[in-house]
Amino acid sequence: MRASFAVAGLLAVGLAQPALAQTPPSPDSIVKALTPGGGMGATTRGIRVVHGKAVGPSVNKAVAPSVNLNIDFATGSAQLTPEAVATLDSLGRALTDPTLAHDRFRIEGHTDTVGSAATNQALSEQRAQRVAEYLEDKFSIPSARLKPVGMGEQDLLVPTPPQTPEARNRRVRVVNEGG
Repeated sequence: MRASFAVAGLLAVGLAQPALAQTPPSPDSIVKALTPGGGMGATTRGIRVVHGKAVGPSVNKAVAPSVNLNIDFATGSAQLTPEAVATLDSLGRALTDPTLAHDRFRIEGHTDTVGSAATNQALSEQRAQRVAEYLEDKFSIPSARLKPVGMGEQDLLVPTPPQTPEARNRRVRVVNEGG
């Protein structure tokens, strides 16, 4: 009897996995997040909005609108997975929306802390470049509007010690640098 419950439980969990798969953010949610003043503090599936106002003791400085996207790459490479392509298609549609069509964007590649800092730096540069190339090729976004930058294991979203795998740190951040 217990064995049949265990098998039923495993089947239920196994069949539920596709429902747990992350859906790409909508182009509209990306447009809103990348529009200055557009998505203050909003969070949606597959996208975390990072913007607002940075307030210092005597200086108010606007922070550029940005989004962190979960872009899946093949392990240790800049090869895009089908999930990455779906997310980049949403990003491409957003960047060609009339609201953002004249802005320039920094495409930041980020890694976790597994591997050497030099390897992670090179990998993040390759991944940022691959994202920019995909957007240029599929959506005809001029390369002058996209600035790929590798961040390596700097600027971790989730602080971790060296050699710690953390999927949330393996991401692409898109920053609106204006027109």
